[in-house]
Amino acid sequence: MTDPALDAETLRERALTTLTTARARTTLLTSCVDEPDLTAQHSPLMSPLVWDLAHIGNQEEQWLLRAVAGRDAMRPEIDGLYDAFEHPRSERPSLPLLAPAEARAYASEVRGRVLDLLEGTAFHGTRLTEAGFAFGMIAQHEQQHDETMLITHQLRIGPQALTAPDPDPAPPFTGPSEVLVPGGPFTMGTSTEPWALDNERPAHRREVAPYWIDTTPVTNGAYRAFIDDGGYDDERWWTPDGWAHIRQHGIHAPLFWHRDGGHWLRRRFGVTEVVPPDEPVLHVSWFEADAYARWAGRRLPTEAEWEKAARHDPVSGRSTRYPWGDADPDPRHANLGQRHLRPAPAGSYPEGESPLGVRQLIGDVWEWTASDFLPYPGFQVFPYKEYSEVFFGPEYKVLRGGSFAVDEVACRGTFRNWDYPIRRQIFSGFRTARSAEGA
Repeated sequence: MTDPALDAETLRERALTTLTTARARTTLLTSCVDEPDLTAQHSPLMSPLVWDLAHIGNQEEQWLLRAVAGRDAMRPEIDGLYDAFEHPRSERPSLPLLAPAEARAYASEVRGRVLDLLEGTAFHGTRLTEAGFAFGMIAQHEQQHDETMLITHQLRIGPQALTAPDPDPAPPFTGPSEVLVPGGPFTMGTSTEPWALDNERPAHRREVAPYWIDTTPVTNGAYRAFIDDGGYDDERWWTPDGWAHIRQHGIHAPLFWHRDGGHWLRRRFGVTEVVPPDEPVLHVSWFEADAYARWAGRRLPTEAEWEKAARHDPVSGRSTRYPWGDADPDPRHANLGQRHLRPAPAGSYPEGESPLGVRQLIGDVWEWTASDFLPYPGFQVFPYKEYSEVFFGPEYKVLRGGSFAVDEVACRGTFRNWDYPIRRQIFSGFRTARSAEGA
């Protein structure tokens, strides 16, 4: 969404397109495996795929058919089963969940009614309907669960179920390894992006001291140097909690890596392959990212530093929607939308770089930052506190930028993700920074 004043037909078409795109992806992720794989729990960290499928339909019914249209509940008896806060993921396989066929039928019936509703919706009158916000929120919710289901597919042990073409080859990146971001104020967050979620709001002024930031995310090859130098065996580089965690769990490399003779291999969606040295490192925790940065004599960027590098145009002084400007993403700009099932080589997408020359800030890998997940000054809950407010605090670290698994509707320069610092199953990587006092 680019303009809050778009006419109703344009808003309707955008809502339809984003909802349809999300459902096509959901269908792919839940139709490429047999029923036992849909109902199985492939990791205690994740729900069965069939739970996600019905949860997507239930959230859509609750917000669009009930909250927006004021209709009675279709299946009130299942609301509790698909309440993410009532049942932790580890318990969900024991619940009386809808079977795959029933879950598909329910989600399909909800969607049919939603499309009828969309035809007659006036995109004004309430905060939920203004600029089609509720439809955009539900499209984002479905795409977020699609990313979650893709993580489940990566954790799944079994033959390859998903395929996609690889990103285009890229010549080795020979540009500068880091970029200087000048100090001074910039506008962080948004008050105008129509489908932005509550934790992205409001826009506010931030002062940031000058700093250097990596031009590209840290690569597998660079991360392997940390491993080869004994980084996982040297307590100096780790926070006390990080050191205790990797010792307790015997962690010596990114998730899904293993050594075979002199080679590092990884498992990726059912295929075992040599770890490509030029790709951004993937499936590392915040603890691992932070330890690498310390080993390299650097640090993780703060969330404000990351956003300034991604949005600030030093010529105009504006904060743009994306590093390349205000235009919606396309395949020239970033690796998004499960178009590929891996990050693109470091240095790819020159047309997506920021005005300062920083690349791959959007797509490829979620990037850990140094910051805790906290509200912005003036934060207001909307439309429900369980989306953001209940997660605010030092337990969660912020990730930015999206990954190859993120759709553009759920990814922009202001979008905020968060997770526990131990998490590695997510499509997470990082880049590093260093202060530049006096620059």
